[in-house]
Amino acid sequence: MSFIRVMLCVFLAFLFAPRIWPQQHNPQDHDMGSMPGMDMSNTAPEDPKVAAKRLADKKESEFNHHLAGFFVICAGLFLLAEKRLEKRWPVVRYAWSACFLATGIFVLIYSDTEIWPFGPQTPWYAITHNLEVLQHKVFAVILLALGFVEFRRARGQMRSIWAAWFFPVVGAAGALLLLFHAHSGDMDAPHAMESMEHIQKQHRLFAATGLGIAVTNGLATIPLKLQQVFKMIWPSLLIVLGVLLLLYTE
Repeated sequence: MSFIRVMLCVFLAFLFAPRIWPQQHNPQDHDMGSMPGMDMSNTAPEDPKVAAKRLADKKESEFNHHLAGFFVICAGLFLLAEKRLEKRWPVVRYAWSACFLATGIFVLIYSDTEIWPFGPQTPWYAITHNLEVLQHKVFAVILLALGFVEFRRARGQMRSIWAAWFFPVVGAAGALLLLFHAHSGDMDAPHAMESMEHIQKQHRLFAATGLGIAVTNGLATIPLKLQQVFKMIWPSLLIVLGVLLLLYTE
């Protein structure tokens, strides 16, 4: 029950986070554009350092999504091949949960390089002043929790009903949180609005696929006529999610 309590606290914190970190708007942004005689079409050339920083941030974010996608694809493949490989290599039953643990560790440490040890910000300052960073760490905790519980289940150390339903419940919560994911972008960049809409569409696809994974995983635990079908569907959807992450662009 401790995992459920922790995830419930994280979920509530996530929901109320927009009230804690309200977006700040500069009234001059609207006043300057509306002043008579102000021609906003003639903008100054972009600072090369700003452009280089924006490109580096873009490549870093895409790399993070692509590496996560690789691990998710591996998890799905290990699940689909588990029965065939387990007799020869028993350790393979831990492989897919290890992929989730590896992804969670990566997201926890490397998702935001402005945080120590890569950058000057402390983790506490970052998660209390940047909603996007907080959400990244929440997703990392979800991945680690899912991987940990499933690893323990594979070892036969968790046989309770709540452990069996931990993945579908927490996985569904994580998928829904993707719909509220804050992605901080430079609104002064060329085609900023189009880029943000493109990013949001991709996250909606991630959320829909993740919800499908959670639902079919839950149905695979119920003794139904189609139980074996669902046991094949949800790992296949994991692969689909991994491919979507590999194709992510900003």
